Amino acid sequence: MATVRRFLFSRRTLALATASTFGLAGSGYFYLNSGPAYPASTRETRRPPPPWTPPSRQAMLDALQRSAQEGEDDDVMFDLLIVGGGATGAGVAVDAASRGLKVALVERSDFSSGTSSKSTKLVHGGVRYLQKAVMELDYEQYKLVREALHERKIFLQTAPYLSHMLPIMLPLYKYWQVPYYYAGCKMYDLLAGKENMETSYLMSKGKALEMFPMLKSDGLVGAVVYYDGQHNDSRMNIALIMTAVKLGATVANYCGVTELHKDTQGRLIGAQVKDELTGRKFNVRTKGVINATGPYTDSLLMLDNPSHKPIVRPSSGVHITLPAYYAPARMGLLDPATSDGRVIFFLPWEGGVVAGTTDTPTKVNAQGEEVTPTEEDVRWVIDEVRGYLSKDIKVRRGDVLSAWSGLRPLISAGSEGGTEGLVRNHLVRAEPSGLITIAGGKWTTYRAMAEETVDKAAEVYGLQDKAQGGCRTAELRLVGSDGWSRNMFIGLVQRFGLDTDVAKQLSENYGDRAWTVCALAEPTGDQWPVNDVRLSPTHPYVEAEVFYATRHEYACTAIDVLARRTRLAFVDAQAALTALPRVIEIMSEELRWSRARQRQEYARGVQFLGSMGLAPSVTTVANVSNATGGVNNLWSWLTWFEGGFWHLTGLIGVSVPSAAGSMTTFTRPTASSFKPWYSRAKFEAGEVDALRELFNRHATIVTPASSSSSSSSDTSLTDTLVPPQPQLRLNRTGIQPMLKTFAYDWPGAGYEGFRDSDYRYVFGQEGLDGWTDVDFDEFVEICGNLKDVSMMSAAKVAKKERKRIPVEKSGGGV
Repeated sequence: MATVRRFLFSRRTLALATASTFGLAGSGYFYLNSGPAYPASTRETRRPPPPWTPPSRQAMLDALQRSAQEGEDDDVMFDLLIVGGGATGAGVAVDAASRGLKVALVERSDFSSGTSSKSTKLVHGGVRYLQKAVMELDYEQYKLVREALHERKIFLQTAPYLSHMLPIMLPLYKYWQVPYYYAGCKMYDLLAGKENMETSYLMSKGKALEMFPMLKSDGLVGAVVYYDGQHNDSRMNIALIMTAVKLGATVANYCGVTELHKDTQGRLIGAQVKDELTGRKFNVRTKGVINATGPYTDSLLMLDNPSHKPIVRPSSGVHITLPAYYAPARMGLLDPATSDGRVIFFLPWEGGVVAGTTDTPTKVNAQGEEVTPTEEDVRWVIDEVRGYLSKDIKVRRGDVLSAWSGLRPLISAGSEGGTEGLVRNHLVRAEPSGLITIAGGKWTTYRAMAEETVDKAAEVYGLQDKAQGGCRTAELRLVGSDGWSRNMFIGLVQRFGLDTDVAKQLSENYGDRAWTVCALAEPTGDQWPVNDVRLSPTHPYVEAEVFYATRHEYACTAIDVLARRTRLAFVDAQAALTALPRVIEIMSEELRWSRARQRQEYARGVQFLGSMGLAPSVTTVANVSNATGGVNNLWSWLTWFEGGFWHLTGLIGVSVPSAAGSMTTFTRPTASSFKPWYSRAKFEAGEVDALRELFNRHATIVTPASSSSSSSSDTSLTDTLVPPQPQLRLNRTGIQPMLKTFAYDWPGAGYEGFRDSDYRYVFGQEGLDGWTDVDFDEFVEICGNLKDVSMMSAAKVAKKERKRIPVEKSGGGV
C-alpha cells in the first residue's frame, strides 16, 4: 500500500497528470474553436452601406478611347490591358488595380459568359488529385492540392457571402472502401492544416440514410463525409469586376480585341477594340497586354503571331440541374468511380441540385455561338445519378430543369498539343512581343494565378516601381463583404417586407449591396410581401435585380440578367423563358431600346435558353414569328401602345409591331403545339382521368388468383385473411393499339410514334416481362415511362462506349 501511495504522489506521476490535463484542455479548446471562422463584418449589418454608383459603361468606353488620343501624356495610357473578363481576367484586374496600376479590361461578350459561369460551383482542393499524388507518388499533384486548399480558405474569407462550406458524402458499398476512403479524407484534412474547414468523419449506414434518404440502401455499408467549399460562380465573377472598378480599373464588356498594335521593335503598344453592341472600333494605348481569354487563348496568340501552335485543348463538361427534392439542402454527394473513370458530383445549389460532369474533347465555339450539351451527355449524367439513388426514385428527363456545357481550357504540355499532355494546371508565359498569357487552372486558384501573372507583368513591363508593394488580394475583401453577416437577411425582411427566401437569396448573392437592390423594389400591392415582385412565382428572383443589374453591374442584354446577374436560366430554363418578356420590358425602359432591339433580344434569349437544355420544340414554338400586316398596321401600333409592350407576364399572345408595321407575336408553347415537352409532371391535367376511362373501356374483370401477376412472395397476411376481390385488368397485347388511338384524342401529349422496342424496354424496366395483364396503376406507370422513352431518338437511346479519362486529365470534376 505504501508503494502504491508513493507511486501515486511521486513527482513523475504528478508531472504526467499535469501534462495530461493541459493536453486535454488544449485539445478541447482547439476542438471547440475549430471549424470555419466567418469573418466579422466591418460595418453595421442592419443598415445600408455607404452609397456607391460605379461609372457607366459609356464612361468606361470614353476612358478607353482617351488613352489613344494624340498629344496626351502617359497619364492616360494604361499600364495593363487585360483581354478576357472571366474569373482569371477579373482576378488579374483586382490584383493589378490593388497595387496602384492603371488597368483596363475588355471582354468580347459579357463578364463570366463562358467557362467561369458554367463550373461545378465548387471551391475545392481535389480529393482525386490527392489520390493520384499518393498512389503514384506524384509531387506535382501534391503541390496542386496544397495550393488549392490554401486558396480555398482565402476564397471563403474574401467573399463570405458568395461562398460557404458544404459537407459532401462518399457512400461506401464495399467494406474495404471504409478504411481506404476514410484515410484519404483524413489526409485531405491534414494537408489543409489550420486552414481546414471541418474534420471529416465516418457515418454508419443508418445515419447515412437518415441524412440522405434518397440514397440507394442496397449493399450500403456506410459513408465518409468530408468538407469542401461551394460558391455562386458568375456572381463571384461580377463581384471581382465591381471590386476592380471600385479600385479604379476601367472595364468594358461586349468589347473584343480585333488587332494588336506593335512598335518598330515588335513590342506591343496597344490594341484595336470593337464595341460589339454598336460596331464602332477604337484604339487603346497600353504598356502591356495580358491574354486571359480561357478557351480562346490561342485566338489571341495567333493574332500576335500567326505561326503560333495551339496550346489549349478545350474539353466540354456538361452539368444538369434537378429539383431540390433529389438531395438534402445542406449535403452533397460524390460518386468516386463512374462508368468512364471520372467523379460525378451531386450538389444542392441555389434551390436546386446540380449534377455533373462529363469530359468530352471538343472544339472552341465561334463568336456568339453557345456551347450546347448533347442529349447523350445529359442522359449519361442522369444514368450515373440513378445508380446512387434509391430504387423507388426514378430520375426522368423531364426532371432536368436546365443543362449546360462549359469549355475547360486544358493546357497541352507537348509542343504538338497531344492529348497525353492535358493537365489541370495553369501556365504563365511571355511572348517575344511582350504579350503575357495566363491559361488553364481552375476557379479555386484564380487568385494565386492572378498574383503570379501580375508579378510577371511587373517584371516584363518594368512596373515594379509603380506597383505599390506586393500582392494584397489575400486580405482584400470583395465588394459586398464589409457589411454582410449571415443574419443580414432578417434586416431586409423587416425593413422592406420581403419573403424570407427572397431576402436570403439577395443577401447571399449581393452581400451588403442587397440594401441597394431592395431600394429599387416595386410594391406588390399585397399585404405580404410588400416589395418583392418576382420574375418567376416559383423562384426567389425579383424584378429589382433587373434594375440593379442594368444600373450598377453593366448588364447589356436580357440574358446577362437571366443567366449571370441572377441564375434563373441555370436553375430553371423554362422559368427563365417565361420571365424573358418582363426582363426585356424593364431593360427597354432603362436602356431605351428600339422595337428592333427588343425583338432581337427576345430571339437571342430564346436561342440561348435553347442551349440550356430546353426541348428543341419549345424554342421553335417560342421563336419570333411575323404575322402579315396591311391595312391594320395603324391599329396594331395603337393596340401596342394601349396595352403596353408586355401586357402579360407570360408569353400568351404578346405582340410587338415589326419594322414593317406588321405584328411580331411571341406565343407561349402549349401541349398541343409540339412534341415532346420536357415536363416535370408525367401527365397533363385531366390526362390520368382520360387514361382511366380508356382503361375501363378495354379491361376485363378477373380474380387475383387467375391473374398472372399473383405470386406467393407478394401475398401478405392480410391477403390470406381477406377474400380475394375481382379486379379490372387489361391484357398486355391490347395496350399498343389502345395508345395509338389515344394519341389522336391527346395530340402532342407524347403518345405518338411508340415502337415495339419501346414497349419491350418499358415492360422490362417495370419488371412486367412474362405478365399477361396489368391493373390500372401498372398501366398508368407504363404510359408515363413510354412518354419518357418517346423523348429519345433511337440514336440517343443506344449505349455508347465512353472513353475512360485519367483523373489528372479530367479536371477533378470541375
